Amino acid sequence: MVPSHRLERIALDVWHQPAARVHRIANGIPTDAYAVPPALDAVPGLVKGAADKWIGTLAGLRAVKDLPAMVRAFARLPAEWHLVILGEGPEKQAILAEAQAMGVAERLHLPGFAADPAKVVGLFDIFALSSRSEQFPISVVEAMAASLPIAAPAVGDVAQMVAPENAPFIVSAGDADALAQAFGALAGDAELRRRLGQANQAKARDSYDEGRMLSAYHALYTGAMRGGA
Repeated sequence: MVPSHRLERIALDVWHQPAARVHRIANGIPTDAYAVPPALDAVPGLVKGAADKWIGTLAGLRAVKDLPAMVRAFARLPAEWHLVILGEGPEKQAILAEAQAMGVAERLHLPGFAADPAKVVGLFDIFALSSRSEQFPISVVEAMAASLPIAAPAVGDVAQMVAPENAPFIVSAGDADALAQAFGALAGDAELRRRLGQANQAKARDSYDEGRMLSAYHALYTGAMRGGA
């Protein structure tokens, strides 16, 4: 059993498992919980103002997430936009240094780890990744369930995860200019953000709800116990 397309390919092509023995079941979350609009002060130490726009992410502050690249892409956005990175890790100082170098330190916020993402992710206007590597990032599903557009590199399963309408904003991995352009296009068009968010939310509910995941596991395990897997 694998949770992602990438691991499915590895199981088939590297581990040489028979196709009939490989089952992909996507991870699921309680999607309804993410549809509830968060309070404007839900992030500790940070209140979203009426005119503020947030591009944000949920990520461990680790080198593989390449968050300084996110800072560089964000730096092109207008002054009303803020970058909110929820997470902890060893790369915090590198992220702060990049923001200082790019002249956006006052618009970067690092509030720390979010214990309950459902209560905060909906405050973002755009959800972003800048990772060099991923598998099936749950944070993307959480953002989709909260009706957010996604701007990210095409790492792991991200390109397959988002709704088809959102596909143009999943850019080539390592292409910093393309990521910045995706940020800019989404930041400049509120109606586009709304449409993509709705499409992503519909896909999250249809494909990544925990009820669907649990049903798939139940069917797989029941079949295995009956000798059918």
